[in-house]
Amino acid sequence: YAVQALFQMEINNNSIEKVVLEFKNHREKENQDTNYYSKADLIFFKKIIETTIKHQKIIDMNIMKSIKEDWSMDRIDPTLRAIFRAAAAEFLIKTPPKVVISEFLEISKSFFPNGKECKLANGVLDNLATKILST
Repeated sequence: YAVQALFQMEINNNSIEKVVLEFKNHREKENQDTNYYSKADLIFFKKIIETTIKHQKIIDMNIMKSIKEDWSMDRIDPTLRAIFRAAAAEFLIKTPPKVVISEFLEISKSFFPNGKECKLANGVLDNLATKILST
C-alpha cells in the first residue's frame, strides 16, 4: 500500500490525507473482497507515508548517494522511487533492516519480474540501510 500511495502522491500530486482516505475507504475493501489478501495495517501504512513526507529531503539525498553518480532522481523509475522512499521510511521507523530489504525486494520483483530493476533495488536498499542507520 505504501508504495502505491507514494506513487499516486507523486504522479497525481495527491495530498497525504486524500491518499490515506482512499486506501482506508476503497483499497482495503477491494483488497479483501477481490484479492483475499490479509487485512493491511492501516496505522503502520500511514506512519510510513508520514515518515516519508516528513523526511523526504534526507531520504532522497540518501537515495542519490546510493545510485550512480551521473543519475538524477528523475531518471529512477517512479515505482522504484516509491519503493526506495517507503523502504527508507521503514529504516527510519526502525523496522529491522533484513525485514525491510527482503520485503521491498519482493515488492520490486512483483513490479519488475524480468528486469534489472531488482538488482538495482537490492544494491540501493542495502546502501540505504547502511546510510540511514548510521546517521
